[in-house]
Amino acid sequence: MAENDSQLSVFPAFFKVENAVAAVFGDGAEAYAKARLLKNTKARIVAYTTAPEADYAAFLAQHDIAQIAGPFAADQVDGARLVFAATGNAALDRDIVAAARDARIPANAVDQPDFCDFYTPALVNRAPIAVAIGTEGVGPVLAQMIRADIDRLLPRSLGKLGRLANAYRGAVDRLVPRGAPRRLFWRDFFKGKVADAVEAGELSHARRQATRLLRDTAASKVEGRVFLVGAGPGAEDLLTLRAHRLMMECDVIVYDALVPREVVDMGRRDADRIPVGKRKGCHSKSQGEINDLLVELGREGKRVVRLKSGDPLIFGRAGEEMAALRHAGIPYEIVPGVTSAFAAAADFELPLTLRGVSSSLVFTTGHDLTGEILPDWARLALSGTTVAVYMGRTVAASVAERLMAAGLAEDTTVAVVENAGRRDSRRLHGTLKELPGLEARTELTGPVMVIIGDAVAGADFSRSEPLGARQSAELESARN
Repeated sequence: MAENDSQLSVFPAFFKVENAVAAVFGDGAEAYAKARLLKNTKARIVAYTTAPEADYAAFLAQHDIAQIAGPFAADQVDGARLVFAATGNAALDRDIVAAARDARIPANAVDQPDFCDFYTPALVNRAPIAVAIGTEGVGPVLAQMIRADIDRLLPRSLGKLGRLANAYRGAVDRLVPRGAPRRLFWRDFFKGKVADAVEAGELSHARRQATRLLRDTAASKVEGRVFLVGAGPGAEDLLTLRAHRLMMECDVIVYDALVPREVVDMGRRDADRIPVGKRKGCHSKSQGEINDLLVELGREGKRVVRLKSGDPLIFGRAGEEMAALRHAGIPYEIVPGVTSAFAAAADFELPLTLRGVSSSLVFTTGHDLTGEILPDWARLALSGTTVAVYMGRTVAASVAERLMAAGLAEDTTVAVVENAGRRDSRRLHGTLKELPGLEARTELTGPVMVIIGDAVAGADFSRSEPLGARQSAELESARN
C-alpha cells in the first residue's frame, strides 16, 4: 500500500489522569518541563529526583509534589498511569521506559523517539477546554510557535464558557432535538450573546441569555433547509467561509462528481454524504432524481448542503433545483462560489476585461454552436468580448471553426486550463487556429476551461505549454 503523507503515525488522544500517578524521573530542565506540563492536569505527580536543580526544586516545593530520592528501580513505575524518563542519561532513560513497557504503562523518553509510546504536546489550557499541538516529535519549536498563535486567538474566558455549557447540557439533551437544531443551539451559545456576556464577566447575564436561547430553540419548529453551495474550482482554500461553516453544520452533503473528495471531506465528519455525480457519459442520478432527493431531505427536516463545482448559478442547473424546492415549499439559500473562469484567469494572471480592448465577458459551454445562425455570444466575440468556454476540450474544434468562419482572426489569443485553481492545474496557450488540436489531447481528463479574446494576450504564459508544440513535434516525427 502506498504511503500517504496526510496520514499521522500517531493517534491524538487525551489520557484520563485525574488522581492517577504520573511518574517523572530526572533532576534537570527536561524533568522540570514535564512536571510543569503535568501541573496543568489533576494528575498526582511523583518526582523521582536525587538532586533537583534549583528552579525545579523550588517548583516541587511550591506545589507540594512528592519526591523520591535514590537510584532507579524497576518497581518504581508500578501503579503509574504515565511515565516520563528525563534524566539526561540516554541509557538510564531507556531502562526506565523498558520497565514501564514491561508493566504495560505508556512511557516517554526525552529526545528518543523509539522509546516514546506517546509525545507530549504544546498545550493551550482553557480548562476544561484544551488544545494540544503535536508534531510527532519532529518539530517541538514549531509546536510552541503554533501554541503561541492559538493562545492569542482563544479568549481567556473560554473555560468559563465551557463550564456554563456543561451545566446546560442535560436540559439541551431533553428539550432540543438531535441533529441540526442542537448543533445550531450550541453554535449560537458559543458564538452569540451568551459568549459575549461570559467574556465581559457577567455570568448572571450569561445564564439568563442561555436560558432564553434554550427556551426559544425548544419552542421553534424543526424546519428543513437546502443550501445550494458553490464549491469553487476544487482547491480547498478557494471554498468560501460561509460554505465551510454550512458544511460543518449540515446533516447531509449532496455533491457533484467534479467536487474533489478533499473538499467534501471538509464537511462535518458525521454528516451523510450522497454523491450525485454527473459527468459526460456517466450520470449516477438524473436531474429529476436529484431534485426529488433534495425535496425529500428538506421535508425530513434536514439541513442539506447541495455542493456544486464552481458557482451554482453558472452552468450548475441550480435553476431547476430552485424551482423544485420552491414548488415543494422547502426553504433554500444560494451560496456563491468561485467559478472556473475566474480561477483560470487567475492561473494565467489574465485580465478578463481590459480597458480599451475588452469591456465585456461571456460565459458559454459552446454546445449551442449548431445550426446556421451564429449565437449572440459568438457575434460579441467579433467585437472584442472575452469568451470563457466551459467544458471546452470536446467542443474546441467547433468553437474555433465557427468563430473563424464568422470573421474572428485566426491569430486571436487563447488560453486553456485543466483543473483551474488547483495544485494539479495544467496550462496551455496558443491561437484560435491551433485550438482544434485540443480535442486530441485525451490526457486532459479534468475539467477544461478555454478563454478566447484580445484581452487574453495580456496573460502571463511563462508557465504554460504552447498549444502548437505537440503538433509541431508530431509533424517533425512524421518527416523523419
